[in-house]
Amino acid sequence: MKRVTRRFGLALCVVLITTVPGYTQTPNPGVPASIRTVNLTLEQRHVIRELVKELKVEPAKEDLKLAPGDEIPGKVALQPVPPLIGQKVPSIRSHRLYVTQSRILIVDPQDQKVVDVIE
Repeated sequence: MKRVTRRFGLALCVVLITTVPGYTQTPNPGVPASIRTVNLTLEQRHVIRELVKELKVEPAKEDLKLAPGDEIPGKVALQPVPPLIGQKVPSIRSHRLYVTQSRILIVDPQDQKVVDVIE
């Protein structure tokens, strides 16, 4: 009986620890939620990164060092989200992309601000 109780207690501890919000893995913990208008999971970020490579999205020549919340300079040409990426990650379908060799900036087209950066 003590074994069953211990195992149940151990299983309960594991469940509680893995469901506590502080223990979950967030994609950009340093970026306040108020700046981000999209909340991408790690899986969605991976899908976007891989599809940008697979679809051979042309990278920009200039690598902008912008962070979420920063406004995109007017001279920068943004690309629409490719249809396949929009199907896989519908939350960014209406956004624009700025792709460099090492980063993907997701931009809100209404205010021209970076909403997320995928490294």
